[in-house]
Amino acid sequence: MIGIKTLKTLIIIPCYNERDTISELCKEVCSKTNHDIIVINDCSTDDSKSILQKGNIPHLNLPINLGIGGAVQTGYRFAIRNNYDIAVQLDGDGQHDPDWIDKVIAPIIQGVADLTIGSRYIDKAGFQSTVIRRVGIRFFTVLIYCLSGKKITDATSGFRAANRKTMQLFTKYYAADYPEPESNMHAIKNKLRVCEVPVKMRERQGGKSSISAIKSVYYMLKVSIGIIISVIKPKVKMTELEV
Repeated sequence: MIGIKTLKTLIIIPCYNERDTISELCKEVCSKTNHDIIVINDCSTDDSKSILQKGNIPHLNLPINLGIGGAVQTGYRFAIRNNYDIAVQLDGDGQHDPDWIDKVIAPIIQGVADLTIGSRYIDKAGFQSTVIRRVGIRFFTVLIYCLSGKKITDATSGFRAANRKTMQLFTKYYAADYPEPESNMHAIKNKLRVCEVPVKMRERQGGKSSISAIKSVYYMLKVSIGIIISVIKPKVKMTELEV
Protein backbone atom coordinates (compact mmCIF):
# COMPACT_ATOMS: atom_id res chain seq x y z
CA MET A 1 0.00 0.00 0.00
CA ILE A 2 1.27 3.48 -0.85
CA GLY A 3 2.37 5.43 2.18
CA ILE A 4 0.04 8.21 3.24
CA LYS A 5 2.79 10.85 2.90
CA THR A 6 3.37 9.98 -0.76
CA LEU A 7 -0.23 10.44 -1.83
CA LYS A 8 -1.04 13.57 -3.80
CA THR A 9 -4.64 14.71 -3.32
CA LEU A 10 -6.67 17.27 -5.26
CA ILE A 11 -9.95 18.83 -4.12
CA ILE A 12 -12.17 19.47 -7.15
CA ILE A 13 -14.84 22.12 -6.66
CA PRO A 14 -17.32 22.61 -9.53
CA CYS A 15 -18.67 26.15 -9.60
CA TYR A 16 -21.64 27.60 -11.42
CA ASN A 17 -22.94 30.93 -10.08
CA GLU A 18 -21.62 30.36 -6.56
CA ARG A 19 -20.60 33.96 -5.83
CA ASP A 20 -22.12 33.77 -2.35
CA THR A 21 -20.09 30.76 -1.21
CA ILE A 22 -17.05 29.99 -3.37
CA SER A 23 -14.52 32.32 -1.73
CA GLU A 24 -15.35 31.36 1.87
CA LEU A 25 -15.53 27.68 0.96
CA CYS A 26 -12.05 27.72 -0.58
CA LYS A 27 -10.67 29.57 2.46
CA GLU A 28 -12.28 26.97 4.72
CA VAL A 29 -10.84 24.07 2.72
CA CYS A 30 -7.36 25.58 2.79
CA SER A 31 -7.57 26.22 6.54
CA LYS A 32 -8.63 22.65 7.29
CA THR A 33 -6.52 20.59 4.86
CA ASN A 34 -3.12 20.66 3.19
CA HIS A 35 -4.51 19.34 -0.09
CA ASP A 36 -4.41 21.22 -3.37
CA ILE A 37 -7.65 22.65 -4.73
CA ILE A 38 -8.92 23.46 -8.19
CA VAL A 39 -12.20 25.25 -8.86
CA ILE A 40 -13.82 24.49 -12.22
CA ASN A 41 -15.75 27.61 -13.17
CA ASP A 42 -18.48 26.27 -15.45
CA CYS A 43 -19.00 29.48 -17.45
CA SER A 44 -20.75 31.21 -14.52
CA THR A 45 -22.97 34.16 -15.45
CA ASP A 46 -22.48 35.93 -12.11
CA ASP A 47 -19.15 37.33 -10.87
CA SER A 48 -17.76 33.98 -9.66
CA LYS A 49 -14.91 34.28 -12.18
CA SER A 50 -13.92 37.71 -10.85
CA ILE A 51 -14.05 36.46 -7.25
CA LEU A 52 -11.75 33.54 -8.12
CA GLN A 53 -9.31 35.83 -9.90
CA LYS A 54 -9.22 38.47 -7.16
CA GLY A 55 -8.79 35.82 -4.48
CA ASN A 56 -5.93 34.10 -6.35
CA ILE A 57 -7.88 30.86 -6.06
CA PRO A 58 -6.59 28.10 -8.40
CA HIS A 59 -9.24 27.63 -11.06
CA LEU A 60 -10.03 26.73 -14.64
CA ASN A 61 -12.57 28.74 -16.65
CA LEU A 62 -14.61 26.64 -19.06
CA PRO A 63 -15.43 28.46 -22.34
CA ILE A 64 -18.96 27.02 -22.41
CA ASN A 65 -21.30 25.65 -19.78
CA LEU A 66 -20.79 21.87 -19.58
CA GLY A 67 -23.04 21.15 -16.60
CA ILE A 68 -21.99 19.65 -13.30
CA GLY A 69 -20.80 16.41 -14.93
CA GLY A 70 -18.61 18.16 -17.49
CA ALA A 71 -17.12 20.41 -14.84
CA VAL A 72 -16.25 17.51 -12.53
CA GLN A 73 -14.90 15.44 -15.42
CA THR A 74 -12.65 18.38 -16.33
CA GLY A 75 -11.35 18.25 -12.77
CA TYR A 76 -10.62 14.53 -13.06
CA ARG A 77 -8.73 15.10 -16.31
CA PHE A 78 -6.71 17.85 -14.65
CA ALA A 79 -5.94 15.50 -11.76
CA ILE A 80 -4.76 12.71 -14.05
CA ARG A 81 -2.58 15.01 -16.15
CA ASN A 82 -0.99 16.46 -13.04
CA ASN A 83 -0.31 13.08 -11.43
CA TYR A 84 -2.66 13.22 -8.47
CA ASP A 85 -3.33 9.95 -6.68
CA ILE A 86 -6.70 10.94 -5.18
CA ALA A 87 -9.38 13.38 -6.26
CA VAL A 88 -12.10 14.60 -3.92
CA GLN A 89 -15.28 16.19 -5.26
CA LEU A 90 -16.68 18.97 -3.11
CA ASP A 91 -19.77 20.95 -4.11
CA GLY A 92 -19.36 24.71 -4.45
CA ASP A 93 -22.50 25.60 -2.48
CA GLY A 94 -20.92 24.91 0.90
CA GLN A 95 -23.07 21.95 1.94
CA HIS A 96 -20.07 19.61 2.13
CA ASP A 97 -18.14 20.28 5.32
CA PRO A 98 -14.34 20.13 4.72
CA ASP A 99 -13.94 18.68 8.24
CA TRP A 100 -14.99 15.33 6.74
CA ILE A 101 -12.58 15.27 3.79
CA ASP A 102 -10.00 13.06 5.49
CA LYS A 103 -12.68 10.57 6.52
CA VAL A 104 -13.91 10.33 2.91
CA ILE A 105 -10.34 9.83 1.69
CA ALA A 106 -9.43 7.22 4.33
CA PRO A 107 -10.72 4.06 2.55
CA ILE A 108 -8.76 5.07 -0.57
CA ILE A 109 -5.56 5.53 1.46
CA GLN A 110 -6.15 2.20 3.22
CA GLY A 111 -6.46 0.48 -0.15
CA VAL A 112 -9.94 -0.92 0.53
CA ALA A 113 -11.92 1.23 -1.93
CA ASP A 114 -11.59 2.79 -5.38
CA LEU A 115 -14.51 5.18 -4.92
CA THR A 116 -15.75 6.46 -1.58
CA ILE A 117 -19.09 8.22 -1.12
CA GLY A 118 -19.86 10.47 1.82
CA SER A 119 -23.35 9.54 3.02
CA ARG A 120 -25.57 11.63 5.27
CA TYR A 121 -27.91 8.65 5.78
CA ILE A 122 -25.66 6.19 7.62
CA ASP A 123 -25.59 8.06 10.92
CA LYS A 124 -28.50 10.32 9.92
CA ALA A 125 -26.69 13.37 11.25
CA GLY A 126 -26.72 16.90 9.88
CA PHE A 127 -28.94 18.24 7.12
CA GLN A 128 -30.98 15.41 5.58
CA SER A 129 -32.13 17.27 2.43
CA THR A 130 -35.69 18.08 1.40
CA VAL A 131 -38.55 15.59 1.39
CA ILE A 132 -38.68 15.50 -2.42
CA ARG A 133 -34.97 14.81 -2.68
CA ARG A 134 -35.09 12.14 0.00
CA VAL A 135 -37.78 10.33 -1.99
CA GLY A 136 -35.60 10.53 -5.11
CA ILE A 137 -32.50 9.33 -3.28
CA ARG A 138 -34.39 6.40 -1.82
CA PHE A 139 -35.65 5.49 -5.31
CA PHE A 140 -32.11 5.48 -6.72
CA THR A 141 -30.89 3.41 -3.78
CA VAL A 142 -33.50 0.75 -4.59
CA LEU A 143 -32.88 0.92 -8.35
CA ILE A 144 -29.10 0.53 -8.03
CA TYR A 145 -29.55 -2.30 -5.53
CA CYS A 146 -31.96 -4.16 -7.82
CA LEU A 147 -29.58 -3.82 -10.77
CA SER A 148 -26.30 -4.51 -9.00
CA GLY A 149 -26.92 -5.96 -5.53
CA LYS A 150 -24.95 -3.03 -4.08
CA LYS A 151 -26.66 -0.75 -1.57
CA ILE A 152 -25.74 2.93 -1.75
CA THR A 153 -27.70 4.93 0.80
CA ASP A 154 -26.81 8.37 -0.59
CA ALA A 155 -26.65 7.79 -4.34
CA THR A 156 -26.81 11.49 -5.26
CA SER A 157 -24.04 12.59 -2.90
CA GLY A 158 -21.43 14.75 -4.60
CA PHE A 159 -19.04 14.39 -1.66
CA ARG A 160 -16.78 11.66 -3.05
CA ALA A 161 -13.17 10.52 -3.30
CA ALA A 162 -11.67 8.59 -6.21
CA ASN A 163 -8.34 6.88 -6.80
CA ARG A 164 -6.50 6.99 -10.13
CA LYS A 165 -8.29 3.94 -11.55
CA THR A 166 -11.68 5.54 -10.87
CA MET A 167 -10.50 8.87 -12.23
CA GLN A 168 -9.38 7.15 -15.42
CA LEU A 169 -12.80 5.53 -15.77
CA PHE A 170 -14.58 8.82 -15.20
CA THR A 171 -12.42 10.68 -17.74
CA LYS A 172 -13.69 8.20 -20.32
CA TYR A 173 -17.32 8.16 -19.17
CA TYR A 174 -19.21 10.65 -17.03
CA ALA A 175 -22.80 11.86 -17.37
CA ALA A 176 -23.24 15.58 -18.11
CA ASP A 177 -26.24 16.22 -15.85
CA TYR A 178 -26.93 14.82 -12.36
CA PRO A 179 -24.01 12.40 -12.80
CA GLU A 180 -23.55 10.83 -9.37
CA PRO A 181 -26.10 7.96 -9.43
CA GLU A 182 -25.18 7.01 -12.98
CA SER A 183 -21.43 7.14 -12.37
CA ASN A 184 -21.86 5.08 -9.19
CA MET A 185 -23.59 2.41 -11.23
CA HIS A 186 -20.89 2.57 -13.91
CA ALA A 187 -18.17 2.12 -11.28
CA ILE A 188 -19.96 -0.90 -9.82
CA LYS A 189 -20.49 -2.39 -13.28
CA ASN A 190 -16.77 -2.10 -13.95
CA LYS A 191 -15.91 -3.96 -10.73
CA LEU A 192 -14.50 -0.99 -8.88
CA ARG A 193 -14.70 -1.14 -5.10
CA VAL A 194 -17.35 1.36 -4.01
CA CYS A 195 -18.01 2.11 -0.36
CA GLU A 196 -19.76 4.72 1.77
CA VAL A 197 -18.63 6.50 4.90
CA PRO A 198 -20.86 8.51 7.23
CA VAL A 199 -20.56 12.29 6.97
CA LYS A 200 -22.48 15.25 8.30
CA MET A 201 -23.70 17.69 5.65
CA ARG A 202 -24.91 21.25 5.95
CA GLU A 203 -27.70 23.14 4.27
CA ARG A 204 -26.72 24.94 1.09
CA GLN A 205 -24.85 28.08 2.18
CA GLY A 206 -25.96 30.19 -0.78
CA GLY A 207 -27.17 30.16 -4.37
CA LYS A 208 -30.05 28.16 -5.76
CA SER A 209 -30.46 24.46 -6.50
CA SER A 210 -30.69 23.49 -10.16
CA ILE A 211 -33.39 20.91 -9.36
CA SER A 212 -36.78 22.51 -8.80
CA ALA A 213 -39.97 20.66 -7.90
CA ILE A 214 -41.05 20.83 -11.55
CA LYS A 215 -37.72 19.41 -12.75
CA SER A 216 -37.83 16.54 -10.27
CA VAL A 217 -39.84 14.23 -12.56
CA TYR A 218 -37.48 14.92 -15.48
CA TYR A 219 -34.51 14.35 -13.17
CA MET A 220 -35.83 11.00 -11.93
CA LEU A 221 -36.59 9.78 -15.45
CA LYS A 222 -33.31 10.94 -17.00
CA VAL A 223 -31.11 9.53 -14.25
CA SER A 224 -33.04 6.24 -14.15
CA ILE A 225 -32.51 5.77 -17.88
CA GLY A 226 -28.83 6.63 -17.46
CA ILE A 227 -28.43 4.05 -14.68
CA ILE A 228 -30.07 1.35 -16.79
CA ILE A 229 -27.87 2.24 -19.80
CA SER A 230 -24.82 1.97 -17.54
CA VAL A 231 -25.77 -1.64 -16.87
CA ILE A 232 -26.25 -2.42 -20.56
CA LYS A 233 -23.03 -0.77 -21.75
CA PRO A 234 -19.97 -2.99 -22.21
CA LYS A 235 -17.43 -2.91 -19.42
CA VAL A 236 -14.37 -0.75 -19.91
CA LYS A 237 -11.24 -2.87 -20.25
CA MET A 238 -9.31 -2.50 -17.02
CA THR A 239 -6.07 -2.64 -19.02
CA GLU A 240 -7.09 0.73 -20.45
CA LEU A 241 -7.18 2.29 -17.00
CA GLU A 242 -3.98 3.65 -15.51
CA VAL A 243 -3.46 2.76 -11.87
